[in-house]
Amino acid sequence: MDNVTGPEVIEPSLPFWVTVTEEGDDDSMGLFGGGEPALRSVPLGPLRKNLAETVDALQQLFEDAAARGGTLPLAEAQLSFQVTASGGIQLLGTGQVQGTRGLTLVFKRPS
Repeated sequence: MDNVTGPEVIEPSLPFWVTVTEEGDDDSMGLFGGGEPALRSVPLGPLRKNLAETVDALQQLFEDAAARGGTLPLAEAQLSFQVTASGGIQLLGTGQVQGTRGLTLVFKRPS
């Protein structure tokens, strides 16, 4: 029998600016690393999975922090992140945020 394949399935993606290092490894970093920015198609499957896992982990952290109570309970949290060329999520620390581009997630306690 001949090896017959069906039509190629193209995974949905979104365009993101990422940094391409001299080695061409645009997979390791998002917008940091000293390389040149390049527009890349980021696959939605890995991005969706990684963002969901990140949000789930953050929700648990916020739940733990809120459970501590106190006179100033947690009411809102803002975090910035960047997306890698492969759909990875990298949270940005305060030292990295200044002068960088990233997406921001805002978590608010329901009223």
